[in-house]
Amino acid sequence: MQRLATQGGQGGFTRLELLLSMALTALLLGLLSAGTYTVVTEWQRDTSGLDQKLDEALVLLQLERALLAAFPHSYIDNDSLSRRIYFEGTARELRFVSAVSPQRRTGLTAWRLNSDPQRGIELALTPAFGDNPNDRFESVDLQTLLPGYEAEFRYLWQRNTEEKEWVDSWEGAERLSLPIAVQVKLTPIERNAGPTLDLITPIKSNRHLDIEPRQAVFQ
Repeated sequence: MQRLATQGGQGGFTRLELLLSMALTALLLGLLSAGTYTVVTEWQRDTSGLDQKLDEALVLLQLERALLAAFPHSYIDNDSLSRRIYFEGTARELRFVSAVSPQRRTGLTAWRLNSDPQRGIELALTPAFGDNPNDRFESVDLQTLLPGYEAEFRYLWQRNTEEKEWVDSWEGAERLSLPIAVQVKLTPIERNAGPTLDLITPIKSNRHLDIEPRQAVFQ
């Protein structure tokens, strides 16, 4: 087979050698592309998991900051004309007033946290004025804060100077105070979908300066 001539009269590659060289180059490029695709896919999977963990960490941080800054917001009850403390807590829903707002609003903000078994952890926010914020919550839609998780809330009660007890509900209007701490337990809705997250946050301002807690309801 005739070799391809090059300048200076030196022998060059045959057509077969060129074809083999091109085929090997194409094979190497294909392997490289497949390897690059695998690396990119693994990177996207890893970063997706990292983004999810960062979102979970940010949610816990927001909840912790809001509960740390929980405030014994008082209002006048229209029926009894007496002053009440706003804090409503059950095992699946929590409503309270905090000096912290995700939107960095000025003044106090009322938080409503709801645990939905399908949609996850939901949140609604409304300004806290001198009234009961529940009236305004009726016109505020809940937004999904943390999908894939459901929450369980518990409240720490100072029974006396020496005893403390976790309870499943807290009615600030009756107790006239806030709990001394709140536990938020976040559990994946789907089994083995992620870790269980547990947050215990003390409430510093759990008593109103001008309103004495009702010790009778604690017994």
